Amino acid sequence: MIRLSVIIATYNRADSLMRTLDGLLAQTLAKESWELVVVDNNSTDDTAARITDFIAKNGKAINVRSFLETEQGISPARNRGFKEGVGEYFAFLDDDEVPTPEWVETYIDFFDSHPDAAEAGGRMIPLYEYETPKWLSKYTEILLSGRFDKGNKTRPLRKGEYPFGGNIAFRRSTIEKYGMFSSQLGRTGKKLLGGEEKDYAYRLQAAGETIWYVAPSRIDHIIPRERLTRGFVVKLSRMVGTSERLRSVNISRGTYVKRLLAETVKWAGTIVLALSYTLTFHPAKGGYLILMRWHITRGLLGV
Repeated sequence: MIRLSVIIATYNRADSLMRTLDGLLAQTLAKESWELVVVDNNSTDDTAARITDFIAKNGKAINVRSFLETEQGISPARNRGFKEGVGEYFAFLDDDEVPTPEWVETYIDFFDSHPDAAEAGGRMIPLYEYETPKWLSKYTEILLSGRFDKGNKTRPLRKGEYPFGGNIAFRRSTIEKYGMFSSQLGRTGKKLLGGEEKDYAYRLQAAGETIWYVAPSRIDHIIPRERLTRGFVVKLSRMVGTSERLRSVNISRGTYVKRLLAETVKWAGTIVLALSYTLTFHPAKGGYLILMRWHITRGLLGV
């Protein structure tokens, strides 16, 4: 009996995808209890051929199926994975991550023992392929790597907290009740939009549902050199702001106005932190915080 479906949406990351798939081959749970659904989102590299080769070599070791989703975007690709999956629970993993061997088993055990949990998420720890730059702070790292670590205790997340999309899981009944990810949000090809997991979590919290942080659920997020450049910080920050504008406007004009007001508070905090870094002889860290906030604001304003 398939208890959990692991969904991976992939686009033009054949090499890192293979590392992710190898991590799933090492899972501790027997293959009869879970399945892997890989959704190719119109990749133009050799992803399709390598998925086919992986299935041919490992189809007896794990339950694995693959599909092509022609609507571009991570949200449509993840939604296709849900439609194809047969599990009681669903866990989403990105194509540049490596899970611990207990990852699948951890989520099944968690949902079995927490019937109130509609959604859950675990640790995302960056795995850098190269030396990190001097301007990287814990604040810019969250933006660039998606680091998510709430400590060693499994607990419900507070309102406004939400797990990141590379390590999240749901009950089937949650998605059947509240729908799937918004196709207006999330990365589309090389366009670095986001916000789809935040939008979903906020919808659940507004409905009174409980979202949990599952401490033992951990993945390593592979961070290549190109993510640690000024150009990438500018591009990603702008898209974060754009995503927030789309997400809040889709809810209501009032929500967008509240988000603009929240941005002024974030600016105050950013300036204080930047001054603190400068006074402690780390001006580059402060400078990149200002750079990040500036381009998030531009995206939020649509300028």
